[in-house]
Amino acid sequence: MQEVPGLEIPGGRVAGVDEAGRGPLAGPVIAGAVILDPDNPVTGLRDSKRLTAARREVLYAEIRDKALAWATGRAEVEEIDRINILQASLLAMQRAVAALQPAAEHVLVDGNRCPGLPCPAQAIVKGDSRVAVISAASIMAKVTRDREMVELDAQYPGYGLAQHKGYPSKVHMEALQRLGVLPVHRRSYAPVRRILEAGCTGNSD
Repeated sequence: MQEVPGLEIPGGRVAGVDEAGRGPLAGPVIAGAVILDPDNPVTGLRDSKRLTAARREVLYAEIRDKALAWATGRAEVEEIDRINILQASLLAMQRAVAALQPAAEHVLVDGNRCPGLPCPAQAIVKGDSRVAVISAASIMAKVTRDREMVELDAQYPGYGLAQHKGYPSKVHMEALQRLGVLPVHRRSYAPVRRILEAGCTGNSD
């Protein structure tokens, strides 16, 4: 694990946790949780957003192969709409940590909020670019979510989900206006809500 000035990293089985998908208008929010193996390091870890898609895929496979434990957790669109995206993100993190085998003894979370967990946890602002184990978790979360958005693009053609991954790009907004709202869209998000209020319901299959 990389050394961070002014940050004391605990010993034992330390899990990094991060999420992907807070900003998009469509799809779940997905969290990754990783416990790295100090005897089998993964080199080149950094914030997933600063890596190319091809490099993320390579590191994703290496993390799965070398980590002591890894898991993902998710919160669905219905949960996001019901409890809000912050609470849904924390819920996805809880689910990811709960799925780790062996279990984590300490958790480092990217950001400024920790979910409720059965072990000590610490939130680290910009942790995905400062702490290797959180970088690993960010890669797990983003690759998992990006792959799912590609699958949704095949299910719902015309929206460009494989390209923009659900974010409110110009292409996405134009498709929403033209084709309407899908079941995978977050109805609590203002751009989607406005289109629903205008009567564009889209494909409900």
